Amino acid sequence: MGKEHHYAATIIWTGNKGTGTSGYQAYGRDHVIEIENKPVLHASSDPAFRGDRTRHNPEDLLLSSLSSCHMLWYLHLCSDASVRVTEYVDKATGIMVETSNGGGRFAEVTLNPVVRVSDPSMIEKAIGLHEKANELCFIANSVNFPVLHRAEVHVAE
Repeated sequence: MGKEHHYAATIIWTGNKGTGTSGYQAYGRDHVIEIENKPVLHASSDPAFRGDRTRHNPEDLLLSSLSSCHMLWYLHLCSDASVRVTEYVDKATGIMVETSNGGGRFAEVTLNPVVRVSDPSMIEKAIGLHEKANELCFIANSVNFPVLHRAEVHVAE
């Protein structure tokens, strides 16, 4: 077995409006996510599920985790391959489907990274490294739906 890494988070529900969960509309979905030595994240459910649209929700965080993990692996691989990335922006999208029993699941996530490299000779290698980053991403390897990527690579101006 490989080396293990352990993580811990504390989730604290802050949505008790005085009567707890006395009814579906009686309580808020607000909560905080605390991780030692890091800023507190104020979270809620998606607005479609009576959440606060100004707070992060689990779906946002899952999508962000996939995008961030891919980017970090990609930058690592580019560094190892002498591909100098000067800019990286990903406008990731995800599709979640509700099921008839009230649950749901993500059907897919698509990463859309736009990358700038310092030299035209690096473009082909830069495009190819997205596939390897997808294979190595810890988070992508942990989900049961496809994580697609539609990368663009341009030369920095």
